[in-house]
Formats: sequence, C-alpha cells, structure tokens
Amino acid sequence: MGQGFVAEPPLRGETKADVCIVGGGYTGLWTALRLKEVEPTLEVVVLEADVCGGGASGRNGGFILSWWAKFLSLVKRCGVEEALRLADASADAVAEIGAFCSANGLEAAFHQRGWVWAASNPSQVGAWTPTMRELDRLGVHPFEELDQKEAAACTGSAVHGSGVFERTAAVVQPALLAFGLRRIALARGMRIHEGSPMTNLRPGAGRVRVETPAGAVTAGRAVLALNAWAVRFAEIRRRILVVGSDVAVTPSIGGALADMGWSDGPSVSDSRLLVHYYRTTDDGRVVFGKGGGILGAGSRVGPRFEGASPRLAELESALRTTYPALAGVPIVQTWTGPIDRSRSGLPLFGSLAHHGSVFYGVGFSGNGVGPSLLAGRILASLALGRDDEWARCGLVSTPGKRFPPEPVRYVGGRTVRGAIARKERMEDRGRRAGPVTRGLAALAPAGLVPNKGG
Repeated sequence: MGQGFVAEPPLRGETKADVCIVGGGYTGLWTALRLKEVEPTLEVVVLEADVCGGGASGRNGGFILSWWAKFLSLVKRCGVEEALRLADASADAVAEIGAFCSANGLEAAFHQRGWVWAASNPSQVGAWTPTMRELDRLGVHPFEELDQKEAAACTGSAVHGSGVFERTAAVVQPALLAFGLRRIALARGMRIHEGSPMTNLRPGAGRVRVETPAGAVTAGRAVLALNAWAVRFAEIRRRILVVGSDVAVTPSIGGALADMGWSDGPSVSDSRLLVHYYRTTDDGRVVFGKGGGILGAGSRVGPRFEGASPRLAELESALRTTYPALAGVPIVQTWTGPIDRSRSGLPLFGSLAHHGSVFYGVGFSGNGVGPSLLAGRILASLALGRDDEWARCGLVSTPGKRFPPEPVRYVGGRTVRGAIARKERMEDRGRRAGPVTRGLAALAPAGLVPNKGG
C-alpha cells in the first residue's frame, strides 16, 4: 500500500445516502464513479470490510481481458446480437481503463500488450476453434491464429504448440488500480468507510438499512459488490461456486526474460480446465497463476482463502514445466484468493427477491478486471431505475443453471476437481484419461475455460 496510505475511518453512528455500495473492489468503485458521473448530486457511500482492493481486486493476476473468448457462452445466455454488443463493449473497456489511468495520473503499470490463448499440451490444440468458427461466420475477427513457431516466439516457451492472439488485452498491477480508483472516488465526493463489514441488511419500504459493527447507512438503494462473499445471501448462494485461485511470483529476472524473448510479451493462458495463466511485470518478474484451488466448504469464504498459497509445489511444477529455462529461479511470494465462479463463466446481475431496491453483481469467474467497468454501468443503471442498454443488458435477471445445494456441492465439487486434475495430468503426459474420469471432468462449470458454452 505504501507508507503514505491511510485507511478511511470505519463507519460510526447513523448516516444517510442515496445509494449505499457494499464492497470497495473494482465493481463497487466503478459503480460509485458511474453513479456520480450520471447524477453528480447523488450521495454515495461505500462500505468496505477491509481496505478498498483488499479482496479479489487486489489479489488477482492482473489480466484485463474481454469477453470474446467467452462468446459462445454469451450467445447461449443472451443471443447473438447482444453477445456481439457485450463482447465489443468488453474489448473497449480494456482501452477505457488505460485511458482512465492516463487521464487521472494513476500509475498502475497498465500495458496493452495482448493475450495469448494457448495450448500447453496436444490435447488442448484447437480449444478455440468453435469460438473462432462462430466469430468467422459473423464476420468478426478479434483473434489472430498462431502456429507453433509464432506461439513459442511471443510467449517465450516452446511448450505452447499453437494458440490465438487477442490484441486488445492488457495487464495491470491490480492493487495499484484498486487504490487508484479509491483515490479518484474520494476526490469526486464519494464517502468511503473501510474496516466496515456489513453485519446486517434490512430492506424496508422505500429504503434499505445497511448495518456495520459501529453504525448504519440508511439509503434509498443498495448495491452488493461482494464477489465471492455474496454467498452469504441464500438466493445468490447456488448461483456461484467459491473456488480458490493461486498465484506465485519470481524475483526480478529481466535478463532471463530477455533471453526468452518475453520481456514485454503478452499475457498467456493455456486451455486446461484448471487454467494456468502467466505474465511478466515491469520489474522483470513472472506472475504465474493456477485456477481450480480449494473449494469453499459449506459455501463459505473462510480463512483458508487468505495468505500464502497452499499449492506451492503445484505452482512450482507448473512454472518449471511451462518455462524449463526458469528451472533454477525461486518463487519468492505466493497468495491465494476466492473466485465467484458461475456455471457459465459470466457474471449475473439482478435484484434480491422481494427487495427490489437491493441490486447485485456476482459470478465474474476469474475474469473481472475489465468486465468490472461494465458491471459498474449495469449496476448504476439498475440502482437509478434507468431504462437503457445497461439496465436491459442480457446479463441482467436471466435464468441460469444453479449449483447443487450443500453438502452435495462441496463433496461433488471435490470429486469433479480431482477428476479434472487426473485427466489433465494424463494429458500432460500424452495419455488419455479413462471414461469415468472424463465423464466426471465434463461436469465442471465453464468458469475460466473460454471455449465452453456453459
């Protein structure tokens, strides 16, 4: 956070607002900024349990991606026309974040260097083909195909047998972006209270009361921007699965990266279900992440999702397999955090049943940095009762598949995750898993797997 960081004071006593936003991550802060942009006189209060960016917004891998890789899921969810609009808007959002950083003097290490969707073993080759085929049919071409030589050259690893390149994608230092949004929100008149977890939500006639340990906000409307922590609400609980994602960081190895040709290269994700994702930083480090970690027992976000990653050995093995040239490079830091994975891998927006003045956005499924800007527009329009393209967005109030209830979800989730891990270990060795393992693995939600229609 830096020596100059001073947390905003916790809420103490009673206060009023037009809109109360619960959650000071990307979604909550973009929503606050959008509200003030549309209606500058609004009183907006943001309540954050930790500090702004203390949750997933400050702990992700720093990828800013569009929804083009999830186009088939978008089509299934809201039709071709709306899918095209949303995917196009999500690509524009990447550049808008960069422009916002430049215009407001935010030094968040934003770089628009593109993203490679790669195959890291033969079984993954062509994972993008169904998406590419549909986009080609529609005359839309966000991806450039890469052969083995091209994929290896731009990612610094011959492990990548092929891939596709999306030029619009970017990277960012995630915590710096969150702190920057916080600074701008404060400068534009938002009230932020950190160290102020919501302890109770009491909707009433024409108002909402949001209670914290030492105070309460009474507002006309409330927005829940809680990411995985939204599982506390029964009607949201079965719409998302809380699963960990783990990240490791190397020391600065600029010379080695230059030798590999990856110093200023694109970010990379492979095509496995338990996705591997990796990029470089301005100071010459490698950030290497792995999805599909621990599950939230009883649909809870517990202390296991805080601190160092419990999967250090897996991260080390994956890093060294992908980049053999880094075999002697140590890992100097790891962390873990919760992801709110939906069945489709796309977020869900709506209002709580019987509480039409409480709105939510959840289910970003590991791709929330860029889409959170769009989430801010959607949630602001919903909270203001506007009848516009964002309030009518195809991701709002659309029915979707639910996860099973507990304890079936946790037990079944562990079984499916184990099958996926076995299947992918065998594929890395050039072998094919048996039918039972493949069948169990097929039950996984779309999540971070871009080509699944979910």
